[in-house]
Amino acid sequence: MQRLLLISAASIFTLDQITKYLVVFYMNLVERGEISVLPGFIHFHMAWNSGINFGLFSSNGLATRWILIAIALGICGVVAYWMRRETRPIALMSAGLVIGGALGNAVDRVLYGSVADFLNITCCGLRNPFAFNVADIAIFAGLLGLMFFASDTKKPDPSN
Repeated sequence: MQRLLLISAASIFTLDQITKYLVVFYMNLVERGEISVLPGFIHFHMAWNSGINFGLFSSNGLATRWILIAIALGICGVVAYWMRRETRPIALMSAGLVIGGALGNAVDRVLYGSVADFLNITCCGLRNPFAFNVADIAIFAGLLGLMFFASDTKKPDPSN
């Protein structure tokens, strides 16, 4: 069953890195800054995120970069360890989403010094100032999946 976790993680990692390469470099979003995909709804908007969600802790310092890489790798290790006895396929796939997404963003930090965010969704005339990427979506979806579908590993108290 752990194979499902690995396949899920590898698939998300690959999808994340391919989409970043295609949009950021092949479509030259780095220089163009913004590409309207579905006007008024979906835009590619280049944003280099050196911090965490919504740019928090983005001091652009070298120490911050490596601390965030270490945290991402630590999270991957903790989630993999947590899932070692899991049998529910959806929980294993959810864990794979978290691990693959975290590794995708960590690779960005190693290669570029920050995470390449480019997806921007707007609606109803309101301009969303934030951008995200496939890894961010996977991490969010994976965490939701773990919250709802991971087995409860606590053993019942025999004194009750």
